[in-house]
Amino acid sequence: MQRRKFLKHAGLGGILATGMAPAVQAEQAIRWRLASSFPKTLDTLYGAAEVFARKVTAASNGRFNISVHAAGELVPPLGVVDAVQQGTVECAHTSPYYFFGKDDTFAIDCAIPFGLNSRQMSAWSYQGNGLKLFREFYRNYNIVNFAMGNTGAQMGGWYRREIKTLADLKGLKIRIGGFSGKVFAALGAVPQNLPGGEIYQALEKGTIDAAEWVGPHDDEKFGFHKVTRHYYYPGWWEGGPQLALYVNAGAWERLPAEFQAILEAAASHAHVNMQARYDVLNPPALKRLVIAGTQVHRFSPEIMKAAYEAAMLLYGELSARNPVWRKIYADYAAFRDEQVLWARFAEASFDQFMQTGRNRK
Repeated sequence: MQRRKFLKHAGLGGILATGMAPAVQAEQAIRWRLASSFPKTLDTLYGAAEVFARKVTAASNGRFNISVHAAGELVPPLGVVDAVQQGTVECAHTSPYYFFGKDDTFAIDCAIPFGLNSRQMSAWSYQGNGLKLFREFYRNYNIVNFAMGNTGAQMGGWYRREIKTLADLKGLKIRIGGFSGKVFAALGAVPQNLPGGEIYQALEKGTIDAAEWVGPHDDEKFGFHKVTRHYYYPGWWEGGPQLALYVNAGAWERLPAEFQAILEAAASHAHVNMQARYDVLNPPALKRLVIAGTQVHRFSPEIMKAAYEAAMLLYGELSARNPVWRKIYADYAAFRDEQVLWARFAEASFDQFMQTGRNRK
């Protein structure tokens, strides 16, 4: 009898010595896999998922861990929607406009020509109807979505020759991603859909006449300035491209509420961190490109006006035939118009003054 009492108390003492209650000690850590659409070489785009995963691990005290896998490791870069939808992986990090082939509406969740800038996109997502509308949209794909990153306004790409007028776009073979290519096609250009790793050689060999990617930091990494000198701005088709975290709906529902809150907060942290990183890295990268001989040009008013009109015509056509697009775009466009009006009196006028240099002594 005394021996049984001793063993009983000794066992309790051992548990207390570990500082853990039996239920906590038995708790199993949750492990997820995240499929990225980006290669590891893109430290800002791919890196956002790593920032997210580290925050999840730290906030959960190691009880919730997400391994990050570069494009192609688990699924192809453009296979992440299907993988999350089918539960092959629990989550993915990607650019929604990659999937406009499934439904043009995907593009609104990232960037469309002459759309919201990054600050406005965050406002629409977090405080407007953006997140609500896309939660409804993604139900059809068994996905719960979160905003997770923004590059800020992108550059307008690299060109083998100067583009001064609309006539210069006729027949121009330009590498440009998906949805925005529709507007370039309307202007007479010939959009090409090439993976990032093939752009340099295509420019070097003259297989394509122009290519857009992201901005100075990422473009410098690919070395585009070594094979073409003309660098245009602004990327009117990507004023504020927002990236997304896609989570399998079933996996999300099985998460304890505590871990759901951690995931949501970690995604927001990575969202802010990505653009902050781009804003730090792009200015010195642009200086280095100019020193190396890059000629920076602004798109002419003629080209900007024609591109805007072509984009608005496209949106009207899509609204007429796609009720899902019509519902979301109507809200998006109304929000954009209000934001542009407000920015005219606040951000835009302040930025314009600061950029003139008149404030400098």
